Amino acid sequence: MRPAIFDGRLAAARLPGPYLRGLIKILRPLHIIPAIDLIDGKCVRLTQGDYDRKTIYNEDPLAVAREFEAAGLKRLHVVDLDGARGGGIVNHKVLEKIAGGTSLHVDWGGGMKSDEDLRIAFEAGATQVTGGTIAVKRPEVFLGWLERFGAEKIILGTDVRGTKIAVSGWEEASDRELFEFLEDYVAKGVRYTICTDVSKDGLLQGTARELYARIRREQPDVHLIASGGVADTTDLDAMAALDCFGVIVGKAIYEGRISLEELVGYQE
Repeated sequence: MRPAIFDGRLAAARLPGPYLRGLIKILRPLHIIPAIDLIDGKCVRLTQGDYDRKTIYNEDPLAVAREFEAAGLKRLHVVDLDGARGGGIVNHKVLEKIAGGTSLHVDWGGGMKSDEDLRIAFEAGATQVTGGTIAVKRPEVFLGWLERFGAEKIILGTDVRGTKIAVSGWEEASDRELFEFLEDYVAKGVRYTICTDVSKDGLLQGTARELYARIRREQPDVHLIASGGVADTTDLDAMAALDCFGVIVGKAIYEGRISLEELVGYQE
C-alpha cells in the first residue's frame, strides 16, 4: 500500500518547499533530469516544439553535460531533434562524446525508428532509449525492443497535444488518446514513460499538473517522468507531491530560473 502522503493530497497541503524536499529525501527522491536538445550538434531549446522558434544555448553539449555532472546531477535527457524530424538517428556522435566524457545516466530519444537506430544509440552509450513515434506507427517494433532489452532500458514516449499523442518531432498528430495508449503499453510491460505536454514546453509557465495527476491516479505503478513547462522550484515541488519518478528541466536552467544547486537539493 502506498503511503497516504503520495496520494496527491500533499499538493493540496501546500507544504513549504524545504519541508517537502526533506520528505522527498526520506521517502523517495525526485529524479531531476536536465535536458539537452540537439540540432546540428548544438545545444538548443524549442518553444512548443516549433523548429522555427529555436534558441541556441551552447555549441558544446559535452561542456554542458559536464557542468551538470560537476554540480552533482546524475541523469541527463538528450533529444536528437534532427532525428525526430527526419526519422532516424542523426546526432549519435554527440551521444558518444557525452557518454564517454561523463558518468551520467543518459536517456536518449528522437528519431528512433529501427533496430539499427537502437543499436547505434546503445553502442554510443545511452543507458535508456525512448521510443514515441515508433510505438504509435510500428508497435510491433517497439514491443520487440521491450522484449529484447527489458523494461528498464526502454522508455515509452507519451508526448501530447491536448490528450492526443504527438509524433514525428511533434509535427504530426496521431489518433491515439494518451490514457488509452499508456494503459495498453503498461499492460504489455512498460515501466517508464516520459510525458511532455507540448503546449507547455518552453514557455516557462508551469507544468501540466492536472494531466500528470491523472496519470498517477490511473497508472500508479508506471515510473512517470514529467516534462515541459517547468518554470521554478514550485513546479518541482508539485511533481514531487504527485510522486513522479522524475522531472525533466530544460529552459528553466538555461534561462537562469532555477540554479543547479537547487536542482541537486531534490536528489538523495
